[in-house]
Amino acid sequence: MNDTTRAGALRVAVVGGGITGLAAALRLRDRLPADTEITVYEQSGALGGKLRTGSLAGATVEFGAEAFLTRDPAGGDSAAVALARRVGLADALVNPAVGRAALAIGGELRPMPPGTLVGVPGDLAAVAAVARPAAERDTDGGRPLLGPDEDPTVGELVRRRLGDEVVDRLVDPMLGGVYAGRADELSLAATMPGLARAARTESTLTGAVRAAMAAAPRPAGTPVFATVSGGVSRLVAAAAEAARAEIRLNAAVRELLPVPGGWRLVIGPTREPELVEVDAVVLALPARPAARLLGAVDVAVGALVGRLDYASVALVSLALPGPPVAADPLPDAVPSPGARGVVPADLSGFLVPASEGTLIKAATFFTSKWAHLRRPDGTVLLRASVGRYGEEHLLQRADDELVTAVHREVSELLGAGLPEPVGSHVQRWGGALPQYTPGHLDRVAAARSALRTAHPTLALAGAGYDGVGIPVCVRSGETAAEEIIKVLGVSRA
Repeated sequence: MNDTTRAGALRVAVVGGGITGLAAALRLRDRLPADTEITVYEQSGALGGKLRTGSLAGATVEFGAEAFLTRDPAGGDSAAVALARRVGLADALVNPAVGRAALAIGGELRPMPPGTLVGVPGDLAAVAAVARPAAERDTDGGRPLLGPDEDPTVGELVRRRLGDEVVDRLVDPMLGGVYAGRADELSLAATMPGLARAARTESTLTGAVRAAMAAAPRPAGTPVFATVSGGVSRLVAAAAEAARAEIRLNAAVRELLPVPGGWRLVIGPTREPELVEVDAVVLALPARPAARLLGAVDVAVGALVGRLDYASVALVSLALPGPPVAADPLPDAVPSPGARGVVPADLSGFLVPASEGTLIKAATFFTSKWAHLRRPDGTVLLRASVGRYGEEHLLQRADDELVTAVHREVSELLGAGLPEPVGSHVQRWGGALPQYTPGHLDRVAAARSALRTAHPTLALAGAGYDGVGIPVCVRSGETAAEEIIKVLGVSRA
């Protein structure tokens, strides 16, 4: 047994080497004394979590998160953009070349209606081409839609005010693309906080949508999304380097125990564990492994955290040979069948409602969406997302079966027989996307409050608590680090 005890400089452990943990480590490095020992423990053999850049047919392709929002809801740069600037990647940020998306309705693609908030319309006329809102239901009752403590599911509120078609054809596929979840099961407050806040003051849903959008304006001409040229894994590597932390890969933390003045981590195999004592811990793990560690710290907190469930997904990437991407744009109506291999030039991707009965729920055309990925030989790179919450059995197919199904379904939706792929890759993400049921934010608040009271040098961070997306995860890690810095009471001058 290797017992490493504390002495001298502050020691902080970050458990989890995804972008959340790395953002926490970097903030700790920036704010704590220079001699602070910061160690990142990552169970797998690589940093980055769900950020993973790979290669397909000689091209750079994302096998995980593809891009991030450029703006923070409060205004200014998002936390992901700020992190990229902090680690020297400002010049590597690129924005989409095209941004037109489509919806699959009745087996055909229709342009995505503009001006919705995660599919919820503020202008009912704008969505009439793809869904028939029940406008008569969204009447002004003279009081706010929601009380101060109400947290319905997204589907519950939108169905009540605008009807089933808006949920099934617009909101559900939007949420399915982001969370792999269902509108009728996801918390409004956790997944659409801006709309939830507006619904506590507005008396109609369309009014709440307009108010929420007005509260988070985007300057004209500001791109919605960005990515890193060369792959988002560059952001992972740059953050790790800037943090100047000791990186421990293949280092599973099996136990977390409070000891006088700090924490003891039990690391590695049962037969030969390594014991490490530190002053503080940032726990940047998914909820389930975090709950297991918290069980030895506070049973009630572990139970609160462990209630969160996750959806599994598979990302199927295909490289298709030329001809080059078509010059004809996506028409305003349903596209007519095109020539073999043709993808509309301004189509960045599409979403598929669950009611369509397809395996795929979303597809992105990388070489249409991102100019820096376009190939001189006209190779088309596309990626489809497979798997919704509760449909994990569909992911049990072999890789080649998933590739065949995706190729067939994309061909059918485009109205064109796509050529056989010259390369493919299937990335499976088991338990990847949190499913925030009603009351999630209250449970997280209760867990964090209990820890602050009894164990203030232990902070929770990550998508399991604060939301999905690279900016949210970065902000979560940074906030957890700030809590630790405040408690330790030591920072750089």
